[in-house]
Amino acid sequence: MTYQQAIADAGKQIAPFAPTWSGIDAESVARMQLQNRFQTGLDIARYTAAIMRRDMAAYDADPAQYTQSLGCWHGFIGQQKMISIKKHFGTTKGRYLYLSGWMVAALRSDFGPLPDQSMHEKTSVPALIEELYTFLRQADARELGMLFRDLDAARAAGDEVKAKQVQTAIDNHETHIVPIVADIDAGFGNAEATYLLSKKMIEAGACCIQIENQVSDEKQCGHQDGKVTVPHEDFIAKIRAVRYAFMELGVPDGVIVARTDSLGAGLTKQIAFTREAGDIGDQYNSFLDCDEVDAADLGHGDVLISRDGKLLKPRRLPSNLFQFRAGTGEDRCVLDCINSLQNGADLLWIETEKPHIGQIGGMVSRIREVVPNAKLVYNNSPSFNWTLNFRQQVFDAWTAQGRDLSAYDRAKLMSVDYDTTDLAIEADERIRTFQRDAAAQAGIFHHLITLPTYHTAALSTDNLAREYFGDQGMLGYVKGVQRQEIRQGIACVKHQNMSGSDIGDDHKEYFAGEAALKAGGSANTMNQFAA
Repeated sequence: MTYQQAIADAGKQIAPFAPTWSGIDAESVARMQLQNRFQTGLDIARYTAAIMRRDMAAYDADPAQYTQSLGCWHGFIGQQKMISIKKHFGTTKGRYLYLSGWMVAALRSDFGPLPDQSMHEKTSVPALIEELYTFLRQADARELGMLFRDLDAARAAGDEVKAKQVQTAIDNHETHIVPIVADIDAGFGNAEATYLLSKKMIEAGACCIQIENQVSDEKQCGHQDGKVTVPHEDFIAKIRAVRYAFMELGVPDGVIVARTDSLGAGLTKQIAFTREAGDIGDQYNSFLDCDEVDAADLGHGDVLISRDGKLLKPRRLPSNLFQFRAGTGEDRCVLDCINSLQNGADLLWIETEKPHIGQIGGMVSRIREVVPNAKLVYNNSPSFNWTLNFRQQVFDAWTAQGRDLSAYDRAKLMSVDYDTTDLAIEADERIRTFQRDAAAQAGIFHHLITLPTYHTAALSTDNLAREYFGDQGMLGYVKGVQRQEIRQGIACVKHQNMSGSDIGDDHKEYFAGEAALKAGGSANTMNQFAA
């Protein structure tokens, strides 16, 4: 609907109630309606699911069309990312947001900072989704409000050409609403609990839910030790629960990301149920670390399984967990991924211990032998030491090529002494092109950084504290923050406008006309930033 069509439609809604609605202006109504395009979270979920599906199809046609996101733990952070993306690139196409369970646990729990072990309140996850979209919708309202003011100014100046240009910009306005890849951890309980929480997340606007194959009550961060996986049938039940939630709420093309932590998980809590040799339960059990035993040698409480006519005793730890054979992680990952894609998942997530295209691509190639269009979401994690990892990868590659590396100590490659060397420069170039190369060579459709703003907030705060509380005093803030905001055109330098003050003034004028007491007058110090 164009701007003029919205005005005409609003006029039709008002007309039957004349003259008692004479104070309701059709153009003002149209402006408010355009500033509030999405009425519910389900509207958002349906809209963004369609975006993801189109992007997935575009990637299948051309792997250069991969997508990206950054993790966020507050609505303002997500909002500023989208505002920045539109400022720098003119469009949000291919850029999403990521909702990290790690950051919810560490920053949003009423218990205070928690490790990534699903101990935080499960309701904090849909609450953050709703908050993110509230801020993104406000970004739409703010941007459109500024266009409406430009339109009024052009009309007041009698500049019809400018007025038409602004009206075209209004008609072609691109929303800040983008898909959120939302982390549901291991589902916070059984399949029913997963279904119920999925519904809350979808109702808040989530079009994409990421779920992992760990045991809910033993959940660990993917980059820590002690991870415990569940048999495939248990995980598939949760994938189905998420799909049921999407379909019940009228979002059938919602996206499910099935994450496997098997590469770094050496334990299971359950021996899988198996009906016959070679079924998915038997395949899961085939990786258990077992000893062949004789019935006469059984100990008290021993657990046995039968395979190929032999009695095997899985190795059980005092924690009552069973361990897998060492070196089976990749094989288990591949099996996890195939079973997930064949039972309702749309995308995969393989949690790795390092960013290595060869490792990821090798597993994806095996998966694609069975599911040709398999695609990954990949965690470009701050848990990796990217500098050290890639310098070591270059070191190893150059060693294989027979190059002289006597000037380098592989164990100390993180040292600043190497920062300007050829090896460091090559490593940085590989980091720069990692996402592009991995999209082409390793089937990665979506690249994300889970915890970027956790780290940027800490870094910027440290820099400000050092300057402000040190010799620089107020200059530490002005030079390091405000002057940079002004020079770089950061929207929130006008923090009153960013918080919605101008939107509120517009509403006051709609509601009260000339009697409106507005905040944006000549005495507003925000006017100092007009230049």
